[in-house]
Amino acid sequence: MPILLDSDLKRPLPDFIRVRQQFHEEHIEDEDVPAIVREQMAKPEISGLVKPGMRVAVAAGSRGIRNLFPIIKTTVDCLCEMGAAPFIVSAMGSHGGGTEEGQREVLAGYGITEEALGVPVVTTVDTVHLGDCANGRPVWFDRAAYEADLVVPVNRVKLHTDFVGPLQSGLCKMLVIGLGNHKGCSAVHEEDPEHFAEIIEETAGLILQKAPIGFGVAILENAYDQTYAVETVPADRLVEREKELVQIAKRNMPCIMLPEADVIVCQYIGKDISGAGFDPNILGRSTLLKKFVLHIPKYQRLVLSDITESSHGNGIGVGLFDVITKKVADQLDLESMYANAIACNCLLDASIPCTVEDEETAIRVALKCCRGIDRVAPKIIRIHSTLHLEYIEVTPALLPDVDKDPRLSVADAMGS
Repeated sequence: MPILLDSDLKRPLPDFIRVRQQFHEEHIEDEDVPAIVREQMAKPEISGLVKPGMRVAVAAGSRGIRNLFPIIKTTVDCLCEMGAAPFIVSAMGSHGGGTEEGQREVLAGYGITEEALGVPVVTTVDTVHLGDCANGRPVWFDRAAYEADLVVPVNRVKLHTDFVGPLQSGLCKMLVIGLGNHKGCSAVHEEDPEHFAEIIEETAGLILQKAPIGFGVAILENAYDQTYAVETVPADRLVEREKELVQIAKRNMPCIMLPEADVIVCQYIGKDISGAGFDPNILGRSTLLKKFVLHIPKYQRLVLSDITESSHGNGIGVGLFDVITKKVADQLDLESMYANAIACNCLLDASIPCTVEDEETAIRVALKCCRGIDRVAPKIIRIHSTLHLEYIEVTPALLPDVDKDPRLSVADAMGS
C-alpha cells in the first residue's frame, strides 16, 4: 500500500541552494595546537603538581572534538618529560555500551591507542564509592583513575544538550559522569535534569575532595568546529574557571540563522557529533532540555538521513525526529543505543520514528505532515549535522530571508 498519494509523489521537489553562514572566525591553527598545549602544561601552577614517578591518569572519552588526539598526545608527552608515568583512562559513562571492549573501541576511533601514544590505555569500568551527596545519592568514580597519583581530565567545554546552568558540558561533567562509568552515570541520571547544573557542581566538589584530581585540560571551539583555545586549569580553580569558560563557549556557538522553515533535514547524527546524537540547542528537540538559549528557526517537521560511522550503530537521538530513512534504521545497534538511553533515562531518544526508503521520500512525508504551507514552494533547510553549520542548503522560497541577513550569502558549488 502506498504511503503517499500519487499527487504527493509527483509534485516536484525544489532544488537546494548552498548558503554560507558567517560566524566569528577566531581560532588556533591545527599545526599550532601542540605548542599551545605545551605552553599551558609549562605553567608553574600546573608543572608544579607533577612529580617524577607519579602515575598520572589522563581521562579521555568525549567525541567530536577537533584536535583531540594531538591535545592528548602532547599532554602525555609533557607528563613523560616531567618524569611522570601517564596512562589513559576511558571517561565516557555508559558510552561504548558501558563495557571495557566497547570503550576501548570508541577511544581507538579517536586514534587513542597504546601504539599511537606509547602509554597504556585502561578501559576497565570498575568503580569506587567516594561518598554520598546531600540527598543520599552515592558518588562512584573510576577505580583505575582513583588509584593513580594524579588525575587529569581532558574535555571540551560547551553548552550541554540536556540542561542549562553555570556548569554544563566540560571538565566537571567528565569527573562526575565520564569517570563515574556506567554505574555513576546511571546514578546521576536518576536525578531531575532541571537541576543537573547544581548536581554536577555538588558532585564534582565531592570528587575534588576525595580523588587525586591534579588539573584539567579545557578545550574551547568556535562555530566552525575549530580549536578556539586550550587551557590547563588547576583543581583548586576548576569549578570557578569552568563557569567562566562556559560563557565563552556560549558566545562561540553556531546556530541556524534563518527565521523559519517548513522542514529541516539533518543528514547526520552521531556520538561523534554530540552525546545526544545532535545538539538540541540548534534543532530545538529534546526530552530533557526545557530551555533553549540559542536562536532556533520556527519549523514543523524534522528529517534524518543517516548516522555517522563513528557512532558504531548508537543512534541515540533518533527518536526526536519525525521521519527517518531506512538507511538509518538498518544501522542501529539497538543494544548499544538502549544501554545509552536507559543510563540517561531518556527512552524516547531511542524510539524508532516513521521510516521510509530514502531522503527524498522522507522529505515528501514530512511536507505532507506540515500544515498551512505553500506546497508548490516549500521552505526546506538541509544541514550536514549540528556540528557543521558554516554551509547549509535551502530551497528558493527561503532566499528572501537569506538576502535580508548580512551574515548569510549564497555560495557557489566550491563553497566560496
